[in-house]
Amino acid sequence: MSLPDVAMVFAAGFGTRMGALTRDTPKPLLKVGGKTLLDHALDRLVAGGIARAVVNTHYHAHQIADALASRTAPSLHLSHEPEILETGGGMLAALPHLDRRILSVNPDAMWAGDADPLGILDRNWHDGMEALLLLVPVARCGAYSGTGDFDMAADGQLIRRGDAPHAAYVYSGWQILRTDRLARMKPGKFSLNILWNEMNAAGTLFGAVCDRPWIDVGTPQGLTAAESVFLGEG
Repeated sequence: MSLPDVAMVFAAGFGTRMGALTRDTPKPLLKVGGKTLLDHALDRLVAGGIARAVVNTHYHAHQIADALASRTAPSLHLSHEPEILETGGGMLAALPHLDRRILSVNPDAMWAGDADPLGILDRNWHDGMEALLLLVPVARCGAYSGTGDFDMAADGQLIRRGDAPHAAYVYSGWQILRTDRLARMKPGKFSLNILWNEMNAAGTLFGAVCDRPWIDVGTPQGLTAAESVFLGEG
């Protein structure tokens, strides 16, 4: 099974956990190893053979547009949101430029260079899935203070943590998603969690594990941790 041809890259958010670092700069344009988080994500897509990407924008949108103006690959479309729409609403607004099966990517989710997130998603996808979420074992997560998002059944179906004190895996921010359910949603602000819950109930929400170091680059501590990894200091 080949990877989808198009990816949705989330770049609209306020990055509030970064504090002063995102007062005048959108989080996707913060740099690790001399390269923006957004460019790190787009470069991984290009390396994986993804031809097109839709990048949503809202906060400091003009800066993101300017930063991407000189990129030649992948082919880019900017989906501007006058009002912030969250993950689901933002993807629905971009749907005319997407396909029935897409990748979605959070630029603030980073691995060390030897990880193969796209290859793992590609090898684990099958037609019975509506979504395949790339997961990371909690022990492999850097700058992460949560208690996990999912456990996983033997067949790969996901089990939400719910009221349990912890779960084994964290959602990495990368997934393959069929957009059929999305297309039936009403425009507006909503989270992809709504679709995941429906898929979970239908038995079509699955996970695949990338057992490589992963960093939540959502805080200043995460930015420092990512810089250390990419400079070979940790």
